[in-house]
Amino acid sequence: MHPERTGRPSEPEGCLTAAIRIPVRIVVLVLVVPLRLCWDVLVLCGAFLRRMLRPVGRALGRFRDAVLAPVGRAVARVAEGVATACRWLVATLFTTVFCRPWLGLWRYVIVPVAVHGIAAPAAWLHRTVLAPLARGLARGTAWVYARLLAPLGRGTGLVLWAVLVWPWTALWRYAVVPVATGAYRWVLTPLGHGLARLARGAGRGLVLLGRGVGLLLRVLLLIPLVFLYRRVLTPVGRVLAVVGRELADALVVAWRVAGYVTRAVGRALRRLARNLIGRPAAWFYRNVCVPVGHLVRDAVWRPAGKAAVATGRAVSAALASARASVAAARRDAWRALFGGLREPEPVPAIPGRARNLGGAASRQTVPGAAAESEISLHKGG
Repeated sequence: MHPERTGRPSEPEGCLTAAIRIPVRIVVLVLVVPLRLCWDVLVLCGAFLRRMLRPVGRALGRFRDAVLAPVGRAVARVAEGVATACRWLVATLFTTVFCRPWLGLWRYVIVPVAVHGIAAPAAWLHRTVLAPLARGLARGTAWVYARLLAPLGRGTGLVLWAVLVWPWTALWRYAVVPVATGAYRWVLTPLGHGLARLARGAGRGLVLLGRGVGLLLRVLLLIPLVFLYRRVLTPVGRVLAVVGRELADALVVAWRVAGYVTRAVGRALRRLARNLIGRPAAWFYRNVCVPVGHLVRDAVWRPAGKAAVATGRAVSAALASARASVAAARRDAWRALFGGLREPEPVPAIPGRARNLGGAASRQTVPGAAAESEISLHKGG
Protein backbone atom coordinates (compact mmCIF):
# COMPACT_ATOMS: atom_id res chain seq x y z
CA MET A 1 0.00 0.00 0.00
CA HIS A 2 1.25 3.47 -0.83
CA PRO A 3 1.16 6.14 1.89
CA GLU A 4 -0.20 8.81 -0.41
CA ARG A 5 -3.15 6.55 -1.34
CA THR A 6 -4.18 5.64 2.20
CA GLY A 7 -3.68 9.13 3.64
CA ARG A 8 -1.50 7.73 6.50
CA PRO A 9 1.88 9.36 7.13
CA SER A 10 4.89 7.28 6.16
CA GLU A 11 6.63 5.46 9.00
CA PRO A 12 10.03 3.82 9.05
CA GLU A 13 9.77 0.11 8.30
CA GLY A 14 12.08 -2.47 9.78
CA CYS A 15 13.00 -6.00 8.90
CA LEU A 16 10.14 -7.36 11.03
CA THR A 17 7.59 -5.45 8.96
CA ALA A 18 9.12 -6.62 5.69
CA ALA A 19 9.26 -10.20 6.96
CA ILE A 20 5.62 -10.18 8.08
CA ARG A 21 4.04 -8.35 5.14
CA ILE A 22 4.44 -10.86 2.27
CA PRO A 23 3.31 -14.05 4.14
CA VAL A 24 0.38 -12.24 5.68
CA ARG A 25 -0.74 -10.89 2.31
CA ILE A 26 -0.43 -14.31 0.69
CA VAL A 27 -2.47 -16.01 3.43
CA VAL A 28 -5.09 -13.27 3.43
CA LEU A 29 -5.37 -13.37 -0.37
CA VAL A 30 -5.93 -17.14 -0.30
CA LEU A 31 -8.64 -16.71 2.35
CA VAL A 32 -10.33 -13.59 0.95
CA VAL A 33 -10.65 -14.55 -2.74
CA PRO A 34 -13.28 -17.31 -2.13
CA LEU A 35 -15.15 -14.97 0.23
CA ARG A 36 -15.15 -12.21 -2.40
CA LEU A 37 -16.37 -14.68 -5.04
CA CYS A 38 -19.20 -15.77 -2.77
CA TRP A 39 -20.01 -12.15 -2.00
CA ASP A 40 -20.19 -11.19 -5.68
CA VAL A 41 -22.38 -14.24 -6.42
CA LEU A 42 -24.72 -13.25 -3.62
CA VAL A 43 -24.84 -9.67 -4.92
CA LEU A 44 -25.72 -10.89 -8.43
CA CYS A 45 -28.40 -13.20 -7.02
CA GLY A 46 -29.81 -10.34 -4.99
CA ALA A 47 -29.95 -8.06 -8.04
CA PHE A 48 -31.60 -10.82 -10.09
CA LEU A 49 -34.16 -11.49 -7.38
CA ARG A 50 -34.82 -7.77 -7.05
CA ARG A 51 -35.45 -7.45 -10.77
CA MET A 52 -37.65 -10.53 -10.76
CA LEU A 53 -39.59 -9.71 -7.62
CA ARG A 54 -40.18 -6.03 -8.38
CA PRO A 55 -42.87 -6.75 -11.07
CA VAL A 56 -44.42 -9.32 -8.74
CA GLY A 57 -44.54 -6.71 -6.01
CA ARG A 58 -46.09 -4.16 -8.36
CA ALA A 59 -48.67 -6.73 -9.49
CA LEU A 60 -49.47 -7.56 -5.88
CA GLY A 61 -49.77 -3.85 -5.12
CA ARG A 62 -52.14 -3.34 -8.02
CA PHE A 63 -54.11 -6.43 -6.97
CA ARG A 64 -54.29 -5.02 -3.48
CA ASP A 65 -55.43 -1.60 -4.73
CA ALA A 66 -57.88 -3.04 -7.28
CA VAL A 67 -59.34 -6.02 -5.37
CA LEU A 68 -58.33 -6.29 -1.73
CA ALA A 69 -58.75 -2.63 -0.85
CA PRO A 70 -62.34 -2.36 -2.23
CA VAL A 71 -63.24 -5.69 -0.64
CA GLY A 72 -61.73 -4.55 2.64
CA ARG A 73 -63.58 -1.25 2.49
CA ALA A 74 -66.84 -3.06 1.69
CA VAL A 75 -66.27 -5.50 4.56
CA ALA A 76 -65.41 -2.59 6.85
CA ARG A 77 -68.59 -0.76 5.87
CA VAL A 78 -70.67 -3.91 6.38
CA ALA A 79 -68.99 -4.52 9.73
CA GLU A 80 -69.56 -0.89 10.69
CA GLY A 81 -73.22 -1.18 9.79
CA VAL A 82 -73.57 -4.42 11.74
CA ALA A 83 -71.76 -2.87 14.71
CA THR A 84 -74.01 0.20 14.58
CA ALA A 85 -77.10 -1.99 14.47
CA CYS A 86 -75.83 -4.16 17.34
CA ARG A 87 -74.94 -1.07 19.38
CA TRP A 88 -78.36 0.44 18.79
CA LEU A 89 -80.05 -2.86 19.67
CA VAL A 90 -77.98 -3.28 22.84
CA ALA A 91 -78.61 0.34 23.87
CA THR A 92 -82.34 -0.06 23.24
CA LEU A 93 -82.50 -3.33 25.19
CA PHE A 94 -80.43 -1.91 28.03
CA THR A 95 -82.60 1.22 28.22
CA THR A 96 -85.83 -0.77 28.01
CA VAL A 97 -84.89 -3.61 30.38
CA PHE A 98 -82.65 -1.94 32.97
CA CYS A 99 -82.79 1.85 32.91
CA ARG A 100 -86.49 2.60 32.60
CA PRO A 101 -87.70 0.14 35.34
CA TRP A 102 -85.13 1.38 37.85
CA LEU A 103 -85.80 4.99 36.87
CA GLY A 104 -89.54 4.50 37.35
CA LEU A 105 -88.91 2.72 40.68
CA TRP A 106 -86.70 5.59 41.85
CA ARG A 107 -89.00 8.34 40.60
CA TYR A 108 -92.43 6.93 41.57
CA VAL A 109 -91.65 4.65 44.56
CA ILE A 110 -88.40 5.42 46.42
CA VAL A 111 -88.49 9.22 46.20
CA PRO A 112 -92.16 9.57 47.36
CA VAL A 113 -91.66 7.03 50.14
CA ALA A 114 -88.43 8.71 51.29
CA VAL A 115 -89.88 12.23 51.13
CA HIS A 116 -93.36 11.66 52.54
CA GLY A 117 -92.78 8.54 54.64
CA ILE A 118 -89.34 9.19 56.19
CA ALA A 119 -88.15 12.76 55.70
CA ALA A 120 -91.35 14.51 56.81
CA PRO A 121 -91.79 12.46 60.09
CA ALA A 122 -88.06 12.81 60.81
CA ALA A 123 -88.26 16.62 60.39
CA TRP A 124 -91.32 16.79 62.64
CA LEU A 125 -89.56 14.59 65.26
CA HIS A 126 -86.46 16.83 65.10
CA ARG A 127 -88.41 20.06 65.46
CA THR A 128 -90.77 18.84 68.14
CA VAL A 129 -88.72 16.40 70.30
CA LEU A 130 -85.00 16.23 69.54
CA ALA A 131 -84.22 19.96 69.26
CA PRO A 132 -85.81 20.91 72.68
CA LEU A 133 -84.25 17.85 74.32
CA ALA A 134 -80.82 18.75 72.91
CA ARG A 135 -81.13 22.37 74.13
CA GLY A 136 -82.02 21.14 77.63
CA LEU A 137 -79.10 18.67 77.69
CA ALA A 138 -76.69 21.37 76.48
CA ARG A 139 -77.75 23.80 79.19
CA GLY A 140 -77.51 21.11 81.91
CA THR A 141 -74.08 19.98 80.71
CA ALA A 142 -72.77 23.59 80.67
CA TRP A 143 -73.98 24.16 84.25
CA VAL A 144 -72.38 20.90 85.45
CA TYR A 145 -69.09 21.79 83.74
CA ALA A 146 -68.99 25.34 85.11
CA ARG A 147 -70.09 24.50 88.65
CA LEU A 148 -68.57 21.05 89.27
CA LEU A 149 -66.06 19.77 86.68
CA ALA A 150 -63.94 22.92 86.27
CA PRO A 151 -63.18 23.42 90.06
CA LEU A 152 -62.63 19.67 90.47
CA GLY A 153 -60.16 19.66 87.56
CA ARG A 154 -58.18 22.60 88.93
CA GLY A 155 -57.85 20.97 92.37
CA THR A 156 -56.86 17.62 90.86
CA GLY A 157 -54.19 19.34 88.69
CA LEU A 158 -52.64 21.07 91.71
CA VAL A 159 -52.53 17.80 93.67
CA LEU A 160 -50.94 15.89 90.78
CA TRP A 161 -48.30 18.62 90.21
CA ALA A 162 -47.41 18.59 93.90
CA VAL A 163 -47.18 14.80 94.00
CA LEU A 164 -45.62 13.94 90.60
CA VAL A 165 -43.91 16.95 88.97
CA TRP A 166 -42.35 18.97 91.79
CA PRO A 167 -40.29 16.11 93.39
CA TRP A 168 -38.67 15.17 90.03
CA THR A 169 -37.96 18.79 89.20
CA ALA A 170 -36.22 19.31 92.56
CA LEU A 171 -34.28 16.06 92.11
CA TRP A 172 -33.02 17.15 88.67
CA ARG A 173 -32.18 20.70 89.72
CA TYR A 174 -30.50 20.06 93.12
CA ALA A 175 -29.06 16.53 92.70
CA VAL A 176 -28.55 15.33 89.07
CA VAL A 177 -27.17 18.54 87.57
CA PRO A 178 -24.43 19.16 90.25
CA VAL A 179 -23.30 15.51 90.19
CA ALA A 180 -23.13 15.43 86.35
CA THR A 181 -21.18 18.70 86.25
CA GLY A 182 -18.58 17.46 88.74
CA ALA A 183 -18.22 14.09 86.96
CA TYR A 184 -17.68 15.83 83.60
CA ARG A 185 -15.13 18.28 84.98
CA TRP A 186 -13.06 16.00 87.23
CA VAL A 187 -13.47 12.54 85.53
CA LEU A 188 -14.49 12.67 81.85
CA THR A 189 -12.27 15.60 80.80
CA PRO A 190 -8.95 14.04 82.01
CA LEU A 191 -10.00 10.69 80.55
CA GLY A 192 -10.73 12.34 77.16
CA HIS A 193 -7.34 14.07 77.15
CA GLY A 194 -5.59 10.76 77.81
CA LEU A 195 -7.50 9.00 75.07
CA ALA A 196 -6.67 11.82 72.62
CA ARG A 197 -2.92 11.49 73.34
CA LEU A 198 -3.17 7.72 72.96
CA ALA A 199 -4.98 8.17 69.59
CA ARG A 200 -2.28 10.59 68.33
CA GLY A 201 0.42 8.08 69.20
CA ALA A 202 -1.49 5.25 67.51
CA GLY A 203 -1.98 7.46 64.43
CA ARG A 204 1.76 8.13 64.18
CA GLY A 205 2.44 4.41 64.46
CA LEU A 206 -0.07 3.65 61.74
CA VAL A 207 1.51 6.30 59.48
CA LEU A 208 4.94 4.75 59.92
CA LEU A 209 3.44 1.29 59.29
CA GLY A 210 1.70 2.54 56.12
CA ARG A 211 4.95 4.02 54.82
CA GLY A 212 6.72 0.73 55.38
CA VAL A 213 3.97 -1.26 53.65
CA GLY A 214 3.97 1.21 50.73
CA LEU A 215 7.75 0.89 50.34
CA LEU A 216 7.42 -2.88 50.45
CA LEU A 217 4.64 -2.88 47.83
CA ARG A 218 6.67 -0.56 45.63
CA VAL A 219 9.70 -2.82 45.80
CA LEU A 220 7.79 -6.09 45.40
CA LEU A 221 4.99 -5.09 42.96
CA LEU A 222 5.32 -1.68 41.33
CA ILE A 223 8.91 -1.93 40.13
CA PRO A 224 8.41 -5.44 38.61
CA LEU A 225 5.15 -4.33 36.95
CA VAL A 226 6.82 -1.23 35.46
CA PHE A 227 9.70 -3.37 34.23
CA LEU A 228 7.25 -5.88 32.74
CA TYR A 229 5.28 -3.08 31.00
CA ARG A 230 8.35 -1.29 29.61
CA ARG A 231 10.49 -4.27 28.67
CA VAL A 232 7.91 -6.93 27.69
CA LEU A 233 4.42 -5.62 27.03
CA THR A 234 5.44 -2.50 25.06
CA PRO A 235 7.59 -4.41 22.50
CA VAL A 236 4.94 -7.14 22.21
CA GLY A 237 2.26 -4.49 21.71
CA ARG A 238 4.33 -2.80 19.02
CA VAL A 239 4.79 -6.13 17.25
CA LEU A 240 1.08 -6.85 17.48
CA ALA A 241 0.29 -3.32 16.18
CA VAL A 242 2.58 -3.92 13.19
CA VAL A 243 0.96 -7.29 12.57
CA GLY A 244 -2.54 -5.82 12.85
CA ARG A 245 -1.71 -2.93 10.52
CA GLU A 246 -0.19 -5.24 7.96
CA LEU A 247 -3.16 -7.58 8.32
CA ALA A 248 -5.58 -4.70 7.68
CA ASP A 249 -3.56 -3.55 4.65
CA ALA A 250 -3.43 -7.13 3.42
CA LEU A 251 -7.18 -7.45 3.77
CA VAL A 252 -7.71 -4.27 1.72
CA VAL A 253 -5.29 -5.39 -1.00
CA ALA A 254 -6.72 -8.92 -1.05
CA TRP A 255 -10.26 -7.56 -1.30
CA ARG A 256 -9.31 -5.42 -4.30
CA VAL A 257 -7.42 -8.27 -5.95
CA ALA A 258 -10.35 -10.57 -5.33
CA GLY A 259 -12.59 -7.98 -6.98
CA TYR A 260 -10.34 -7.94 -10.03
CA VAL A 261 -10.33 -11.76 -10.07
CA THR A 262 -14.09 -12.01 -9.77
CA ARG A 263 -14.51 -9.39 -12.49
CA ALA A 264 -12.21 -11.34 -14.81
CA VAL A 265 -14.00 -14.62 -13.96
CA GLY A 266 -17.36 -12.98 -14.62
CA ARG A 267 -16.24 -11.66 -17.99
CA ALA A 268 -14.84 -15.07 -18.92
CA LEU A 269 -18.05 -16.81 -17.89
CA ARG A 270 -20.09 -14.25 -19.81
CA ARG A 271 -18.05 -14.76 -22.95
CA LEU A 272 -18.16 -18.53 -22.50
CA ALA A 273 -21.94 -18.47 -22.05
CA ARG A 274 -22.28 -16.19 -25.06
CA ASN A 275 -20.18 -18.47 -27.27
CA LEU A 276 -21.62 -21.75 -25.99
CA ILE A 277 -25.28 -20.79 -25.47
CA GLY A 278 -26.09 -17.37 -26.88
CA ARG A 279 -24.69 -17.66 -30.39
CA PRO A 280 -25.99 -21.24 -30.99
CA ALA A 281 -29.39 -20.18 -29.64
CA ALA A 282 -29.43 -17.11 -31.92
CA TRP A 283 -28.34 -19.19 -34.94
CA PHE A 284 -30.99 -21.79 -34.11
CA TYR A 285 -33.64 -19.08 -33.79
CA ARG A 286 -32.71 -17.35 -37.06
CA ASN A 287 -32.12 -20.45 -39.21
CA VAL A 288 -34.60 -22.94 -37.75
CA CYS A 289 -37.33 -21.34 -35.66
CA VAL A 290 -38.03 -18.40 -37.98
CA PRO A 291 -38.43 -20.49 -41.21
CA VAL A 292 -40.47 -23.12 -39.37
CA GLY A 293 -42.65 -20.39 -37.87
CA HIS A 294 -43.18 -18.77 -41.29
CA LEU A 295 -43.99 -22.17 -42.78
CA VAL A 296 -46.49 -22.93 -40.02
CA ARG A 297 -48.00 -19.47 -40.39
CA ASP A 298 -48.38 -19.68 -44.18
CA ALA A 299 -49.28 -23.38 -44.46
CA VAL A 300 -51.39 -23.93 -41.34
CA TRP A 301 -52.56 -20.81 -39.54
CA ARG A 302 -53.71 -18.74 -42.51
CA PRO A 303 -55.68 -21.60 -44.21
CA ALA A 304 -57.10 -22.55 -40.84
CA GLY A 305 -58.11 -18.93 -40.23
CA LYS A 306 -59.75 -18.64 -43.66
CA ALA A 307 -61.58 -21.93 -43.13
CA ALA A 308 -62.73 -20.73 -39.70
CA VAL A 309 -63.98 -17.46 -41.19
CA ALA A 310 -65.85 -19.31 -43.97
CA THR A 311 -67.30 -21.74 -41.44
CA GLY A 312 -68.41 -18.85 -39.26
CA ARG A 313 -70.10 -17.14 -42.16
CA ALA A 314 -71.86 -20.37 -43.19
CA VAL A 315 -73.03 -20.93 -39.63
CA SER A 316 -74.25 -17.32 -39.46
CA ALA A 317 -76.20 -17.76 -42.72
CA ALA A 318 -77.70 -21.03 -41.48
CA LEU A 319 -78.71 -19.40 -38.21
CA ALA A 320 -80.28 -16.48 -40.10
CA SER A 321 -82.28 -18.83 -42.33
CA ALA A 322 -83.32 -20.83 -39.28
CA ARG A 323 -84.50 -17.66 -37.54
CA ALA A 324 -86.45 -16.66 -40.67
CA SER A 325 -88.04 -20.16 -40.85
CA VAL A 326 -89.00 -19.99 -37.18
CA ALA A 327 -90.52 -16.53 -37.65
CA ALA A 328 -92.52 -17.73 -40.67
CA ALA A 329 -93.72 -20.80 -38.78
CA ARG A 330 -94.76 -18.61 -35.88
CA ARG A 331 -96.76 -16.31 -38.19
CA ASP A 332 -98.41 -19.32 -39.85
CA ALA A 333 -99.33 -20.76 -36.47
CA TRP A 334 -100.76 -17.40 -35.41
CA ARG A 335 -102.91 -17.22 -38.56
CA ALA A 336 -104.07 -20.77 -38.03
CA LEU A 337 -105.09 -20.12 -34.44
CA PHE A 338 -106.42 -16.56 -34.49
CA GLY A 339 -107.14 -15.84 -38.16
CA GLY A 340 -105.38 -13.86 -40.85
CA LEU A 341 -104.15 -10.34 -40.65
CA ARG A 342 -106.56 -7.42 -41.32
CA GLU A 343 -106.59 -6.41 -44.99
CA PRO A 344 -106.91 -2.70 -45.87
CA GLU A 345 -110.39 -1.78 -47.14
CA PRO A 346 -110.57 0.10 -50.49
CA VAL A 347 -111.84 3.70 -50.41
CA PRO A 348 -114.49 4.52 -53.06
CA ALA A 349 -113.28 6.96 -55.72
CA ILE A 350 -114.89 10.39 -56.30
CA PRO A 351 -117.07 10.33 -59.38
CA GLY A 352 -115.77 12.34 -62.30
CA ARG A 353 -112.66 12.31 -64.29
CA ALA A 354 -109.44 13.29 -62.68
CA ARG A 355 -106.96 15.47 -64.49
CA ASN A 356 -103.35 16.34 -64.26
CA LEU A 357 -100.89 18.62 -66.02
CA GLY A 358 -100.64 16.53 -69.14
CA GLY A 359 -98.96 13.40 -67.90
CA ALA A 360 -100.04 10.21 -69.52
CA ALA A 361 -99.60 7.94 -66.50
CA SER A 362 -102.28 7.68 -63.91
CA ARG A 363 -101.37 8.07 -60.20
CA GLN A 364 -103.21 6.78 -57.16
CA THR A 365 -103.63 9.56 -54.63
CA VAL A 366 -105.85 7.79 -52.03
CA PRO A 367 -104.70 4.51 -50.51
CA GLY A 368 -106.99 1.60 -51.34
CA ALA A 369 -108.82 3.50 -54.18
CA ALA A 370 -108.63 2.46 -57.78
CA ALA A 371 -106.97 5.01 -60.00
CA GLU A 372 -109.12 6.46 -62.83
CA SER A 373 -108.07 7.64 -66.20
CA GLU A 374 -106.84 11.19 -66.24
CA ILE A 375 -107.68 13.91 -68.81
CA SER A 376 -105.10 16.23 -70.14
CA LEU A 377 -105.80 19.96 -70.31
CA HIS A 378 -104.61 20.07 -73.90
CA LYS A 379 -107.30 17.59 -75.17
CA GLY A 380 -110.65 18.82 -73.98
CA GLY A 381 -112.19 22.01 -72.85
